[in-house]
Amino acid sequence: MGLILVLKKVFSLLINFVLFAQLVSSLEPPAFSSNSSKEATALLTWKNSLQNESQSHLSSWTSVSSSNLNLSRNPCHWLGISCNLAGSVVKINLTESSIQGTLHGFPFLSFPNLAYIDLSINTLFDTIPPQISSLSKLKYLDLSCNQFSGKIPSSLGNLSNLVNLFLHDNELSGFVPPEMGNLSNLDQLYISSNHLTGPIPPTFGNLKKLTILSMFDNSLSGAIPPEIGNLNSLMELSLLQNNLSGSIPTSLGDLVNLTQLHLNNNSLSGSIPTEIGNLTSLKYLQLNENQLHGSLPTSFANLSNLIDLFLRDNQLTGPIPQGIGDLINLDTLVLNKNQFIGNLPQNIFHGGSLRYFVVSNNHLDGRIPKSFKNCTSVVRVLLEDNQLIGDLSKDFGVYPNLKFIDLSHNQFYGKISNNWGQRQQLQTLRLGKNNITGSIPHEVGNWTQLGELDLSSNHIVGTIPKEFGSLISLMRLRVNGNQLSGAIPIEFGSLTNLEYLDLSSNKLSKSIPSNFGDFKKLIDLNLSRNNFSEGIPAQLLTLSHISKLDISYNSLNGEIPMEINKLESIVILNLSHNSLSGFIPKAFEQMRGLLYVDISYNELQGPIPNSNAFLYAPVEALQGNKELCGNVTGLQPCNASMIYKHSSKRGHKVVFLLVFPLLGAVFVLLSFFGFFLFMQRRKTDLESTQSKTEGQVLFLSILHFNGRTLYDEIIKVTNGFDALYCIGKGGHGTVYKAELTSGDTVAVKKFNRPLDDARDNRFQKEFLNEIRALIGIRHRNIVKLYGFCPHVQHSFLVCQYLERGSLSLILGNEDAAKVLGWNKRLNIVKGVAYALSYMHHDCSPPIIHRDISSSNILLDSQFEAHVSDFGTAKLLELDSSNWTSPAGTYGYIAPELAYTMKVTEKCDVYSFGVLAIEVIRGKHPGDFISSLSSPLATENIQVKDVLDQRLPFPTVQVENELIIAVQLAVKCLNVCPQSRPTMHMISTVLSTKIEHS
Repeated sequence: MGLILVLKKVFSLLINFVLFAQLVSSLEPPAFSSNSSKEATALLTWKNSLQNESQSHLSSWTSVSSSNLNLSRNPCHWLGISCNLAGSVVKINLTESSIQGTLHGFPFLSFPNLAYIDLSINTLFDTIPPQISSLSKLKYLDLSCNQFSGKIPSSLGNLSNLVNLFLHDNELSGFVPPEMGNLSNLDQLYISSNHLTGPIPPTFGNLKKLTILSMFDNSLSGAIPPEIGNLNSLMELSLLQNNLSGSIPTSLGDLVNLTQLHLNNNSLSGSIPTEIGNLTSLKYLQLNENQLHGSLPTSFANLSNLIDLFLRDNQLTGPIPQGIGDLINLDTLVLNKNQFIGNLPQNIFHGGSLRYFVVSNNHLDGRIPKSFKNCTSVVRVLLEDNQLIGDLSKDFGVYPNLKFIDLSHNQFYGKISNNWGQRQQLQTLRLGKNNITGSIPHEVGNWTQLGELDLSSNHIVGTIPKEFGSLISLMRLRVNGNQLSGAIPIEFGSLTNLEYLDLSSNKLSKSIPSNFGDFKKLIDLNLSRNNFSEGIPAQLLTLSHISKLDISYNSLNGEIPMEINKLESIVILNLSHNSLSGFIPKAFEQMRGLLYVDISYNELQGPIPNSNAFLYAPVEALQGNKELCGNVTGLQPCNASMIYKHSSKRGHKVVFLLVFPLLGAVFVLLSFFGFFLFMQRRKTDLESTQSKTEGQVLFLSILHFNGRTLYDEIIKVTNGFDALYCIGKGGHGTVYKAELTSGDTVAVKKFNRPLDDARDNRFQKEFLNEIRALIGIRHRNIVKLYGFCPHVQHSFLVCQYLERGSLSLILGNEDAAKVLGWNKRLNIVKGVAYALSYMHHDCSPPIIHRDISSSNILLDSQFEAHVSDFGTAKLLELDSSNWTSPAGTYGYIAPELAYTMKVTEKCDVYSFGVLAIEVIRGKHPGDFISSLSSPLATENIQVKDVLDQRLPFPTVQVENELIIAVQLAVKCLNVCPQSRPTMHMISTVLSTKIEHS
């Protein structure tokens, strides 16, 4: 009987459990009574306080009547709201909801059980109200990437259950409240990228469970409190980019679990404590750009897990410890811009994993370590600006992975051996200012990947090898300051990608080769201080991109060619110390971009041109000629005889071209009908005559053309800027297609208002200044600017016309997007990267575009990418704060630019990341950006999730290339600007790993 009773009880319990499970599974979302009604009412009250546009994003937040009262005001059905089984709101996620307004009316007090709130990536502002202290159950609070301002309330410290707190990327200011030290359960704390001031509270030492403390990019001051050493669980400490001072506390040596320590970009002083050597888990250590001094502690040898060590830009002295060579996992060692002395540790390259080694700008001496000869892992080596010695032919090995090496400004000697020709991956080789002797080896022709070669200021003799003609990738070449002799070989003309060429201060002779006219990308050419003879070759004057030309101190003779005005981009021209004779061509008056000219010590005569470059030239730039005259200091005024000689000489040259046509014209004018036609069509005839006499290039450059004539033609061919010729619109103006009578097609960007608009003098000044700077930009992936016209009625730019239009239009068209295959898309990503790298790192001052988007990327007939629309471009002045008004296209703007308005090159980097994903995905990433910018995105992202589904799946090789591009793009989307890569690094990776994968 007992067994039966037990079985009955068990059966009864099972029945009750099944009935309970059915009841639970059949429950509707929690029903709400008076409490839910209060929560809904409070939320709606806050919604109504927002701007109208923000309210539209919360359209589901409504109290529409319903037969079921519980559903009529049930916030659990609203966008971004989640509830628990008890019926209380536990999660609010309004990320990327584009909400504008304040938190004054936000009902913090209505949610005592709230467990999650996420209002990230909006445009909210004002202070965080003190009511937040009533959220006693709150565990996860993320208000990052908004526009919150004001102080962090001290009541935040009452949230004793808080585990994760994210307030980064806002406009919070004031001191960090000490009460935050009460958050004893906190695991992660992010308050970086704000405007916080004052010291780091010592109470932070109470956060014993903290694993990540991120406070970078603020204005925190004072010393790092030693109490930070109490955070035994801490794995990442990021205090970079602040105003912290004092010494590094020795207590940091107690953080035995620390893997990342970032204290760079502060004002820390004193020596590096020996206790840092206790951090045996440390992988990334950045102390650069401080005021640290003293020697490196020998305890650094204990950091066996160290991968990256950055100590640049300090005042560190003494020798580099030998123990550094024991760090076998070291990948990157950056010690440049210090005061290290002595020899490099002999075992520094024994680990076999060192790839990036930078010790430039120190006082190191002695021989290069023998271990370097066999260090095949190196990719980038910078040893410049030391007193290191070594034999180039004996102390250096073969490095299959080497891409960049800078040995300049040292005391290396010997010859450039044949072994150097085996470095076929080499892209940059800098050997300038050493004691190198011998001749340039013929094996130089094997460096087919070389983009930059600097052999300047050595003792190299012999001739320039004809094998230079094989270096078709070469963009920068410096061999100046040597003893090279003979003629420049004709094969030299194959270097059609050259942008910078310096052959000055050698013993080169004979004439300047005519095939120099093939260097269509050349920007800077220096042939000065040689023995070149004969005249200035006409082909040299076809270099339409060149901005600086120096052919001084040679033996050039003859007259300055009339075609000198074909140098349409020239800014600096030096023709001094030659034997040039005759009159100075009036064509100089059409060269409005010319800022500096030096014609001293020639045999020139007659009046100087009516050009600012001559009128404002110092007397030293004009002296040493025969009979120059003009109304400038140091020259005699021109008399009638001089002016007559000048005009007479010009007249003799064109007498047969002018007299007979004029006689014919007089004869025609004798007839009434001819006179009538002349009066009716005078304007058209003048344009036609001008085009025939001036040549095609004049139509392509307003800077060198009669502005009125070309202005009238553009008005004519666009029918007064008729909408029929419109090919695009932007925030600053409208773009029209203009087919000129010369047969050339250009794009004309007409601005919305004339430059002389009295309402905005600042616009006029900035426009003219930036146009002057942008004239010098010459890059294959940047739309060419031919000129501009600041007309009283219409102001416009004349630019290169790209046949296929904007990238956004192509990606938005089903048929056109399918033509844009994977290889074309990868080339587009690389092209934009190359352009931005040039703007950021090769222009002085650097240029920040600020509006990189698919609408501003134009494609030519070969689908080559060209960056366009520099209307919002900013010149990055190195000695100013570079603050500016907001600019850019929504969806591409870097988070920090939306509220700090401080321009850095990292703003373009973020936009590039968005664009790269868009190119590969086929559409703007939109909400997908939030998942890509997460810390684990690089590891977890699957390339199949990013591919444009309209294209067939790529081959294995192309897929690997796409993975590299996507990984780089994800790094660009980092919310921390300092953590984003540079465009130089991006372009280098794309040009190596993708092109050679």
